[in-house]
This record gives sequence, C-alpha cells and structure tokens, in this order.
Amino acid sequence: MRVLEVSNYEEMSALAAELIGAQVLLKPRCVLGLATGSSPIGTYERLVEAHREGRLDFSQVRTVNLDEYCGLRGDDPNSYRFFMDHHLFSRVNLQRENTHLPNGAAPDLEEECHRYEALIQSLGGVDLQLLGIGRNGHIGFNEPSDSFPPVVHTVQLTESTIQANSRLFERIEDVPTQAITMGVGTILKAERILLIAGADKRYILEEALTGRVTPQVPASVLQLHRDVTVIVCREE
Repeated sequence: MRVLEVSNYEEMSALAAELIGAQVLLKPRCVLGLATGSSPIGTYERLVEAHREGRLDFSQVRTVNLDEYCGLRGDDPNSYRFFMDHHLFSRVNLQRENTHLPNGAAPDLEEECHRYEALIQSLGGVDLQLLGIGRNGHIGFNEPSDSFPPVVHTVQLTESTIQANSRLFERIEDVPTQAITMGVGTILKAERILLIAGADKRYILEEALTGRVTPQVPASVLQLHRDVTVIVCREE
C-alpha cells in the first residue's frame, strides 16, 4: 500500500487524475471503477481537461460505478447516473453504452444485483477502482456491519450516511434510505485501487489503514489488497 500526502484538494485531484489517465494510456480498453460524492469531482474536472487538450482518449474505456440509490431513475437529478453524466460522461468521448451503473429503479432489486455483479465480471473485472471513504469507514455503500458483503447487494443506509448526503437534496426526507452497491468482495477483485480522502477523513483513514481489519470499519479490508494507492490531503 502506498500513502501519498498532498497539500490540498487541488493537488489530490490532479494526482488522482494523473494516475487514472495513466491507466487509460496504458490500456485504452480498460475498465474503470468510478465513485460519486464530493471527493472525486475535482478529479473528473482534471480528466475532462486532459481530454479537451487531446491528452486522453476515452473512446474505448468501459466504466462501472460503485453504487446507485434505490428508487431513483437515471434521469433524476439526485441519481448517481445523473451525477456521472454531468461531471464526466457527457464531457468526454465515452460511449454511453460503455458506462454502467446499477439500475436503482429496477422492479426486482435482487435480480438487478445479480445482473450487475455478472456484468462487472463479464467485462473482465475492474482494472482501476476509484474510492472515497465515509466518516464511518464505509466504501461504496458498504456500511459497518458484522461481515464483509462479497457481491453486489442492496443496503440500508445508516443515519450518519443519510445526514452526510442530505446536503445534496432539498430536504433530508428526500434522501433515499437504500442503495445498490458493489460488495467488498467485488471491490477487492479490482487489479488496482485508488482511494482519495480529504483532511476531514484523516482520523477514520488512519483507523482503516493501521487498525485491525474488521467489517465494523469496511475500508480496513483494503489492507489485504495487493495494490492500493491512497491520496490524502493535509488541509481542506
């Protein structure tokens, strides 16, 4: 595991984009695992800049996102499909049919979980998985629990996660309480993992990277992966 400390969010975003861009250059038909939330927005901005300057070509890249809210269609402004379209997909030359997220509006969520897990494996697995980390140590929407979920599954969001995500909604009552997420086992199958974290996550990040491996701190499982790079900010 490599832990890279940078001064601020801008440096973190630039370095993360460089690492993702290197993956695309190394393997143009790679599979990128992508994340949502505030942490990766700057990274996506840098990737868009690189594309516009002719330094990155996404035409062959396939993407799979970590998660999606249950009950939201892809055209809902609060959905993660909408987020990805807005911040990345529509701004580079990704082929829409090569961008994949769970369908949170599927009539049978259990079947959708099976479908999405199979889809990821059918693509040959993830070459580089981008992650953030929650204040309670969650990765994707894998909340603290008694075990590490092995595959894509639905999850009941904790009150702390709902509170954290409520800033993106008009009312906290509008925040979905369930999501479909890659399982910890699914995430660990990625060839490489890149985790980015702001200064406000330093406490939980230290616990995850140096404490015991436990599903009560889901990110702690990353200690077991063979190729993890962590970029953390010293200040906001």
